[in-house]
Amino acid sequence: MRTIGLLGGMSWESSAEYYRLVNERVKAARGGFHSARTVLYSVDFAEIEAMQAEGRWDDAGAELNRAARALEAAGADFVVLCTNTMHKVADRLTEGLGIPLLHLADTTAKAILDAGLKRVGLLGTGFTMTQPFYRERLAAHGLDVLVPEPDDAERVHRIIYDELVLGVVTEESRNAYREVIRRLAEAGAEGVIYGCTEIELLVGADDSPVPTFPTTRLHAETAADYALGTTSLPAAPAR
Repeated sequence: MRTIGLLGGMSWESSAEYYRLVNERVKAARGGFHSARTVLYSVDFAEIEAMQAEGRWDDAGAELNRAARALEAAGADFVVLCTNTMHKVADRLTEGLGIPLLHLADTTAKAILDAGLKRVGLLGTGFTMTQPFYRERLAAHGLDVLVPEPDDAERVHRIIYDELVLGVVTEESRNAYREVIRRLAEAGAEGVIYGCTEIELLVGADDSPVPTFPTTRLHAETAADYALGTTSLPAAPAR
């Protein structure tokens, strides 16, 4: 079994979900007392969030590169970055790294294409929804990506940072997300990406009129399958 390097802490609530999901996947596959071989590096999210807010992406990339190198030194065979937003610095994170990164957008794109869909809505932080790093990676796989209207996008972002990353889950916010999802479906989305690792703490498949793609679960289960040798890393889009 390969050793999974979990680079988490952004937030720790969603990173705990990663740990649970990879272990449940391995136990389901092998049974008995089996669990996933993992190494976890958990950053201080307050430091990363400040870098995000101040636009210090180079500093954030350097910090995550140091963390990824530490995972490699600790014996990880590949890195799983437990956050959608920080894939903005994926190229910086992998500089000089001798082990691969299981890219979350590639994992998500494969699941969508395997489902036979092409046009999907994207929910996530404001960075993920409005900046090109994530949408363009999905588009490079041949997907048509829709994002919410500005007011809806602001609401989605605010709930993530003011509530979900702090472990706060309310019915009011769940209903707000349901409305945003409904409007994306009405705009033509054939499916919806839950493109922030905390979103799955709030809504699930039953909250959407179209198929959902929960990135935390997809990423964690692909990581477990790759660790077990039952799948390969999803292909990156052609450059």
